[in-house]
Amino acid sequence: MSFKFAVINPLLHNELRLKIMVALDSLESAGFVYLCEITDSTRGNLSVQIKTLQEAGYLEVSKSGLGRLSHTVCRITQKGREALRSYEQGLRHLFTEGVPLQEEEQQKEA
Repeated sequence: MSFKFAVINPLLHNELRLKIMVALDSLESAGFVYLCEITDSTRGNLSVQIKTLQEAGYLEVSKSGLGRLSHTVCRITQKGREALRSYEQGLRHLFTEGVPLQEEEQQKEA
């Protein structure tokens, strides 16, 4: 059988990381507090997920200020945009292509 499911990026197949990426894809940049609010995330969890995306090269993170007055701003990178597009296409492929019937595959092999 030659059919295989599309590969789905496991890094983006996480609800919070996906929300972060989708938000930043539509914005030029976003502050940490704003991302925390729109994703309905805790600061700790958001911080971990941003770091994961940054380490993958999907986000650029800049910080200014000190301590409690610090301000963190996130931007999606070109690599991040490409990964998000690929993820979206993979999901669309899963839903539109489906799985071929066994009979059809067996006829192709014969």
